[in-house]
Amino acid sequence: MLSTKLPVIGFSAYSGTGKTTLIKQVIPLLKSRGLKIAVIKHAHHHFDLDQPGKDSYELRKAGAAHTIICTTTRMAAISEFASPDEEPSLQQIVDTLDTGKFDILLVEGYKHLAFDKIELHRTAMKKPYLYPKDPNIIALACDASSPDALAIPMLDLNSPQQIAEFIFDRVYLKYSG
Repeated sequence: MLSTKLPVIGFSAYSGTGKTTLIKQVIPLLKSRGLKIAVIKHAHHHFDLDQPGKDSYELRKAGAAHTIICTTTRMAAISEFASPDEEPSLQQIVDTLDTGKFDILLVEGYKHLAFDKIELHRTAMKKPYLYPKDPNIIALACDASSPDALAIPMLDLNSPQQIAEFIFDRVYLKYSG
């Protein structure tokens, strides 16, 4: 399990299920309840926050191993890894958070790691369920009825409100109260 003072909930599913789409809908609902939300997203592909020609991009391309760009309203840190072996663990990433500034941590991806997760399942994708093989799944959000009686709560994948309420009641209040 992750070691942190923050309540943590992951969103676990196969690629293309709509994890990011759902998280984008859940964030404002949790924020409307007064929560400050941190999000960690794992990507399996290359990404770039910088734009060619901008100073931060040029500094990084010149060989800086770590670049931080900061304004009065935003800050971003970019670290370069010489090899995939240097990718930090989820725990190492969590350890960089100033946990006192946030009320809850949402994690997208890292489905093979041990922390509480909501499984997202779309019937049309014809993929197997991750639950019950993953004992860290605490709820199933599905767009159809579940295959069998479940020992965990069943949520409507198309109801961000219901999922946000579950997260607030069963994750945030449970760990913060």
